[in-house]
Amino acid sequence: MLKDFEMKKREDKETLSAETKDLRAVLLGQQQLLIEAKLPVLVLIEGWAAAGKGSLIKELISEIDPRFYKVVSPVIIPESDERYPFLYQYASAIPVNGKITFMDSGWMESAVRKFMRHEITKDEYRRRIRQVNEFERQLRDSGYLILKIFLHIEKDEQFQRLRTLSEAPETEWRVTNEDLWQHKEYKRFLSAYDEFMEKTSDTVSWNILDGSRRKSAVHDAMKLLTEKIDKGLKDGKYVGEPFDEKFPLNKMPDLADVDLSPSIDEEKYKKELKKLQTRLSELHNIIYRKKIPVILCYEGWDAAGKGGNIRRIAYPLDPRGFDVHPIASPLPHELNRQFLWRFWTRLPKTGHICIFDRTWYGRVMVERLEGFCSEKDWKRAYNEINEFERMLTDWGAVVIKFWIHIDSDTQLARFTERQNTPEKQWKITDEDWRNREKWDDYEVAVDEMLQKTSTKYAPWYIIESNDKKYARIKTLKIIVKALEKACEEHFEHIID
Repeated sequence: MLKDFEMKKREDKETLSAETKDLRAVLLGQQQLLIEAKLPVLVLIEGWAAAGKGSLIKELISEIDPRFYKVVSPVIIPESDERYPFLYQYASAIPVNGKITFMDSGWMESAVRKFMRHEITKDEYRRRIRQVNEFERQLRDSGYLILKIFLHIEKDEQFQRLRTLSEAPETEWRVTNEDLWQHKEYKRFLSAYDEFMEKTSDTVSWNILDGSRRKSAVHDAMKLLTEKIDKGLKDGKYVGEPFDEKFPLNKMPDLADVDLSPSIDEEKYKKELKKLQTRLSELHNIIYRKKIPVILCYEGWDAAGKGGNIRRIAYPLDPRGFDVHPIASPLPHELNRQFLWRFWTRLPKTGHICIFDRTWYGRVMVERLEGFCSEKDWKRAYNEINEFERMLTDWGAVVIKFWIHIDSDTQLARFTERQNTPEKQWKITDEDWRNREKWDDYEVAVDEMLQKTSTKYAPWYIIESNDKKYARIKTLKIIVKALEKACEEHFEHIID
């Protein structure tokens, strides 16, 4: 791709200027149409240091209403200092429906530089290429218009530009040691960029522009963007088809086959609770020191005891090192982005614990049954969720998922108690009663969810909660065991 690109074609500057002016007017008119069609646009500008990425973005946004676009300049943090997953800052920056995000360098530059610096292994580099392909496909399948541009300049041209910048007092700050290193290793970077583009062009193709011809680059980028938007407006918002990928799955029982009789007596409960909470507190200190992120996911029937269960987990933890995220119906700005966005933005830093009270699995339960998304959306979500969780565990996170399970009679008894107890009435709503009427439908959906998403790397655990105290002890035991294993494996990895 990059190696075969023909540089320095002749320019007709007068014609280019006239056509670019017309394209600016087209883009200005498309802006309102994008809002009406609720089409989100992500424009990724990659390229060589001093190739003119910033100047190109400046030209692209020159006529657009600034209320409807955003320019993002992601920072490449050394791998040793990174506290979030590889794609975190890019996934967090995706635009809301109807708006445009311009990204000044992104996932390609980050992955290539870290690999070239030997900050990540070859296997990790390959994983990141796979994650990029999955990320781009998920955005495309959710209706995003994605334009990827690489600004190319030759080594001599880069040298001249870097020298000009470094010799002027007002611009010398723009030339970094990283830029000089890239120039020195130009040939190696050329091969790395070329390989990356070859391996990430199946879903969204790369467009290479000649950065040494500024007017042509602006014209061609503007043409690519307006054509991409025009096609999206004509075709309508794209909805990807469901597909099947093989993941390593655990065999899960149907909910109807789960024995809900297990219980624990009060004395044993108190003794076990104290012991397990003490151990969890110790482990929290260890995972913080070892920078192991932990993600605990709670789903379950209404009134199953999720809140009480979470309180017993949170109590022994250092409040500075964990967050609890209660997940309700998505707010408008969340609903107008790819469905995983609101979870990307809530991920923990390394060494921290994040507890989700309801999760991304709403996509294949309530959103599925209440018609809040299309059938294609929720059927496709099983694979998207498995990919998301695989990315989290590739990052080093411990991901544990709990289905807090009770039978219908127990739920009815707890609903009735809440309704008849003044201080508990806030816990029961009309929606709870409506959901109860759909118990059988939810059970079918949950069974399918458990079967399709209990992976070896992010397993589901069904927690019998007719006896809430038994459920709390079982949950604590599972967490403690998983964290002990993670700490041991981390130690072995360091030794190796």
